[in-house]
Amino acid sequence: MYQYNEQDQTLIEERVTQFRGQTQRFLNGELGPDEFRALRLMNGLYIQTHAPMLRVAVPYGLLASRQLRMLAKVARDYDKGYCHFTTRQNVQYNWPSLDRVPDLLAELATVQMHAIQTSGNCLRNTTSDHLAGVCVDELEDPRPYCEIIRQWTTLHPEFAYLPRKFKIAVSGSEHDRAAVQLHDIGVYLVRNETGEIGFRVLAGGGLGRTPIIGQTVKPFLEKKYLLSYLEAILRVYNLLGRRDNKYKARIKILVKETGLEKFTALVEEEWLQIRDDMLLGEDRIAAMQAQFTPPAYESNANSDTGLAQRLTDDAAFAKWFKYNSVDHRISGYRAVFVSLKAPDSPPGDIGADQLDALANLADDYSFGEVRSTHRQNLVLADVKHADLYSLWQRLDALKLATPNIGTVTDMICCPGLDFCSLANAGSIGVAKEINQALDDMDYIHDIGDIKINMSGCMNGCAHQSVGHIGILGVDKKGEEWYQITLGGSSENEAAIGDRLGPSVAKHQITESITRILDVYVQHRLEDETFLQTVKRVGLEPFREKVYANH
Repeated sequence: MYQYNEQDQTLIEERVTQFRGQTQRFLNGELGPDEFRALRLMNGLYIQTHAPMLRVAVPYGLLASRQLRMLAKVARDYDKGYCHFTTRQNVQYNWPSLDRVPDLLAELATVQMHAIQTSGNCLRNTTSDHLAGVCVDELEDPRPYCEIIRQWTTLHPEFAYLPRKFKIAVSGSEHDRAAVQLHDIGVYLVRNETGEIGFRVLAGGGLGRTPIIGQTVKPFLEKKYLLSYLEAILRVYNLLGRRDNKYKARIKILVKETGLEKFTALVEEEWLQIRDDMLLGEDRIAAMQAQFTPPAYESNANSDTGLAQRLTDDAAFAKWFKYNSVDHRISGYRAVFVSLKAPDSPPGDIGADQLDALANLADDYSFGEVRSTHRQNLVLADVKHADLYSLWQRLDALKLATPNIGTVTDMICCPGLDFCSLANAGSIGVAKEINQALDDMDYIHDIGDIKINMSGCMNGCAHQSVGHIGILGVDKKGEEWYQITLGGSSENEAAIGDRLGPSVAKHQITESITRILDVYVQHRLEDETFLQTVKRVGLEPFREKVYANH
C-alpha cells in the first residue's frame, strides 16, 4: 500500500497543529460558532445529536494492521470502545469530546491517518473496489490511480470551497463493486478497440433526495489526461454549480439542467485549455504502481491442504466459505469477507477488542492488510487455502464470521436517530428487528442475493435509493414512518428503486419487509434473483401484499 513521503507526513502534522490552535481559540471564545464551523468541517468534525462526530479518511478502503490498532486505541481512549465503517469506506467515531479531538488527530497522524476533507464542500475520499488487485475480473488495479487522484485533490486551492461536497470512485473490474455510477465523477478502466487501456469517465451521478445515475461524458480517455480531464469537470462545476440552494448544488443537478451534450461540450472546451499543461506521465504512473506491488505469494499455496475435506466434514465452515469468501486471481488463495453484520450488532460497527484481534489476523493470514467495503464490511484479501479453516474459527470466536455476505441481513444502515442530528427516523433498531424476524439462516441463504439499504433521512448516507429493497425514514408529525422502494441497484445495471406506495408506520416496517420476501418466494422462477422477479412481475404483487390490512 502507499506509504507517506516526508511531504505527506508534514502536511498532516501541520494540519493537526493548525486545528489544535483553532479549537483552543473557539473554546476560549475567540472564534464564533460560524467561524469555527468551517474550520472543523475541514477536519472531519460534525456536531451530532449527543456529541461531536469525527470522520476519519480511509483512502480507497485500504488499512494496514498498525492503523487498525490505532483505530482500536482511539476507540478506547477517545470514544466508547467502538467505531463505525461507512459507505465511503471511512471510519466514524460518535463520541469524542471537542477539546480532545486535536490529540486524537495527532495520534492518527503517527500511522499516516487523518480526517482532512472528510466533510464540508470539498473533494471527499476517493473510493474503489474492495477487491482491487486480487479479483479475477480485473482489467488493471485501480488503486494507483486512486492515490494519484487523492494527492491531486488534497488541499487543491481551486476546489477548497465547492458548491457542495464532491465524490469520485474508480473501478478496474468487469463487475462494479464500487457503485461508480452513483458518484459525482465515476471512472472505469477500459480497453479501446486497439487494445489500449484508458478510462471511461462519467459525471452527474449522486444519491440523496434527488438520486441520479451518472452519464458517460468521455467514452475513452488516455491515461496521461486523467487529471486534466477531471480538473476540467471540476472547473465547470465550480463555475456553474448552483450556490443559491444546497439541495440543487450538486453536479448531478447541473448536468441535468444543462443537458449532457452541452455539459460535455463545456468540459471539452475547458479541457483543451489545460490538458497539455498537466499531463500524467508514464514514469509517475509506474512509480505509483510500484507502491501497490503484489505481496510475496507462495508458489505452492495450491498444494493439497485438506480444504476439500474440511468443507465436506464441517457444514458451518462450508457455509461461511460459500458466502464470506471469493475467488482470488492467485491459485491457492481466497479473499475473505469479515462480516460486520452480526444479528445483534449495529451494521458497520466494530469494537476495539475486535479491531485489535483483526489486526493480528491480518498479520497472521493476509500480509498485514485489511480493506473496508462500501457495504460496511471488511476484507482480508490474501488468505491461503490452508489457513481458511483456522481463520474462520478465530473470526467466529470474535463474532465476525456471520455467513451473510450478499444476503438480506447484510444490510447497509446509517446511524439514524440514535446519533445523527439530520435523521428523521431510527435505523439501527429497525435493522435489529428485521434481523430478529429473519433468524433462519437456511431461509436467508435460500432467498439469495437481496440487498437492503436503510437511511434515516433524505441525505441517503446508506444508499437506500439503490437498494434492492430501500427503506427511507420520514417524519410525520413527530412519528417515525418509512418509505419503501424496490428494484434499485448500485452495480453494473445501476438503477433507482421505484416507490412501492405510501410510507408505513414504524411498527409495520419489519412485517412489510417479510411480506415482500414472501411475495418474491411465491413468484420467483427457478434460479431467478429478486431483482429479476421484481422486473418481471412489477410492483403490484408486492404492493397488494404489503398494504393488505394496513
